[in-house]
Amino acid sequence: MKTILLAILYLCLAVTPSLAQTKVNKLDSVIPVRGLAIAAPSAQGLPLFLKFIEEELAPAHFNLLILRVDWNYNYTSHPELKDPNPLTLADVQKITAVCKKYGIRIAPQINLLGHQSWAKTTYALLREYPEFDETPHVNTENYTGWPNPDGLYCKSYCPLHPGVHKVVFDLIDELTGAFGTDLFHAGMDEVFYIGDDKCPRCSGHDKAELFAGEVTTLRNHLALTGKRLMIWGDRLIDGKTTGIGAWEASMNNTHRAIDLIPKDVFICDWHYERPDQTAVYFAMKGFDVATCPWRKPETALIQLNDMIRFRESATPQMAPRFQGIIETVWSGADGFLKNYYKPETYTQEVSDAVTLKKLMEAYKQLP
Repeated sequence: MKTILLAILYLCLAVTPSLAQTKVNKLDSVIPVRGLAIAAPSAQGLPLFLKFIEEELAPAHFNLLILRVDWNYNYTSHPELKDPNPLTLADVQKITAVCKKYGIRIAPQINLLGHQSWAKTTYALLREYPEFDETPHVNTENYTGWPNPDGLYCKSYCPLHPGVHKVVFDLIDELTGAFGTDLFHAGMDEVFYIGDDKCPRCSGHDKAELFAGEVTTLRNHLALTGKRLMIWGDRLIDGKTTGIGAWEASMNNTHRAIDLIPKDVFICDWHYERPDQTAVYFAMKGFDVATCPWRKPETALIQLNDMIRFRESATPQMAPRFQGIIETVWSGADGFLKNYYKPETYTQEVSDAVTLKKLMEAYKQLP
C-alpha cells in the first residue's frame, strides 16, 4: 500500500509544474517579453555580469537580454575590427550558459547603418574601411558638440556601397553563431546621415527607400538561417506629424519605410521622457513591438501598465503584437553594475538602475 501511495505521489509531482514555473507561464501571458538592453561587459567585468544575470535578472523573471557587442568580441572573420582585449568565444559561452539555465534569450547587437562614430571617435568599421563612409567629407575631428556646423551626431555607412554587406554579414554570422541564437539586433536608431547629397551612390535616392532597403537586406540575410531581426523603431515614426521630434522619431523622411519593410522585423520602440503610445501604431502596422524605457521609473511603470492594457483590450489579431517591455541602459555594463550594487551612487528620481529595480519589483508582483 505504501509503495502504491509513493508511486501516486511521484506521478503527481512529475506532471504538476512547479509553483515557479506556473508563475512564469502566467507572467508570459500577461507580458511575454521582459527584457534588458545593455552593453556587453568587459572581460574583467564578466564575473560580476554573470552574477547579475543569475542573482538579479533571473529571479525577476527577465527572459530577454539584448547585448550591445559592437566591436567587443574577438572576431576571427574580421580581426581588424575587434577592440583591444575583447570578449572571447569562451567568455561568450559563459554568458550563454547562464542565460540558457534560466530561459533568457540573447540578441547580440552591432550598431548598423548609423552610430558608426561618437563625438570625435570614428568606430572600427569606418576606421578600417573608410570607403564605406556615407559622408567622408565630414571629419569627426571637427566635432564641437551638438549642434555643430556639420550637423554631425554620428556617422553612417553607405547602404549602397558594394562591399559593405560582405563585411557586415560576416560579423552577423559569426556573432549569432558564437551566441547560438536566432535573434540579432541591428540598432539602426538615430540615423541622421542617409542619402547624402554628396554621396556618389545615395544622392537623389528616397531616404525612406534607402532605410527600408537596408532593413530588408539585413532581415533577408538573417532569414536564410531562420534568424530574426530586431531594430529600434524611431526612424519609422514621423517626428513632425506626431510632434515627437528628431531623436525619438524621424525628421528626415525615413518614416515612410514602415510600409516598405517585412512585417516580421521586431520593433523596439523607445521613449524615455514621455510614455508616448506609439506601440499601438506599430501593432496596427502589423509588427511585434516592445516598449523601451530608460531612466525614469514613473515613465517605465506607465509604459508597463500601458503594454498590459493594450494586450487586454486589443483585438485578438493585434493583442499578441504587444510583446512587452525592454529596459535600456546606455552606460557601459561595468559602470552600470557598480552603480546597481551601490545605490548611494545614483539619484532615486532619475536612474536606469532605479528604473530596472522598479520593473523587477513589478514583474514579481504580477500574476
